[in-house]
Amino acid sequence: MEFFRIHRDIPFMRHALVLNVISAVTFLAAVFFLVTRGLHLSIEFTGGTVIEVAYAQSADINKVRHGVEALGLGEVQVQNFGTTRDVLIRVPLREGVKQDELVGQVFGAVCKAENGTVGVHQEVSDKGEQISRPDCRAGDTEPVTFKRSEFVGPQVGKELAHDGAMALAFVVVGIMIYLAIRFEWKFAVSAILANLHDVVIILGFFAFFQWEFSLTVLTAVLAVLGYSVNESVVIFDRIREAFRKYRKLTTPQVIDHAITSTISRTIITHGSTQLMVISMLLFGGPTLHYFAVALTIGICFGIYSSVFVAAAIAMWLGVKREDLAKSVSKDLDPDDPNAGAVV
Repeated sequence: MEFFRIHRDIPFMRHALVLNVISAVTFLAAVFFLVTRGLHLSIEFTGGTVIEVAYAQSADINKVRHGVEALGLGEVQVQNFGTTRDVLIRVPLREGVKQDELVGQVFGAVCKAENGTVGVHQEVSDKGEQISRPDCRAGDTEPVTFKRSEFVGPQVGKELAHDGAMALAFVVVGIMIYLAIRFEWKFAVSAILANLHDVVIILGFFAFFQWEFSLTVLTAVLAVLGYSVNESVVIFDRIREAFRKYRKLTTPQVIDHAITSTISRTIITHGSTQLMVISMLLFGGPTLHYFAVALTIGICFGIYSSVFVAAAIAMWLGVKREDLAKSVSKDLDPDDPNAGAVV
């Protein structure tokens, strides 16, 4: 499917050097901010307390967030959990504060936001044990109910960070093996450099603005890796086809033709995806905000890197027709544009 077709190839590779210098500067800036500022890691990585509460009616997330933030406990996360009545509150690690006291402060703020008073509720478990939990009363009603609290230690956060880094490494290695088998090692190297370029720039944005980096954002980064390599594979496929079909074109001309012929497809796929991501960014609330931000940055730079980074690096690595197409017989007419084409 094409909205339009460009009949004259755009000379992208003519400007590859200048655009790749810009890419290199942007990449180095991202690395600099990662080293000097670092990532603002979320509770999943640093540790903290997770509190789950349930409301009698649909919860007003903004009211809950304002009530908890008034305690001055740092970067607190408040989000729906399962239904609109269930709310999950994440509080960062607080040194010198006991978990019971912290949970009491947070639940007290939540209860106060509903004009309730905190008390203690006694109940018997299924095993016959006496259990006491805080409860919130507003007259004869219980507007919010305490469900559970859980402490996430720093060691667990380190394990999650390690597992996330390993997941990223496995994805990178898998992509390189796939591209080396499907195309040629030069394409594998150029594609993975382009993909790492996207990932580092996303991380650089989060380091520069000190946006919170959570497991959700890590998921977006891994999604960007797959999304970006998909665009590179489409362009590489067109390069291989052009090498087989147009024997008189030089390598830069073949790459220009391949990129130009995929522009319509790029606009359709990336445009529709970006519309969905923008809707998450605008209407998804705080829970999906940074996930959508990471995807937005990744999609924009993914298009750029597939054209001006991956293709250009493949060109500079010396990719040629013989790498992708079968040798052409000397008996074929050199003036026939279709001579030697492989179907």
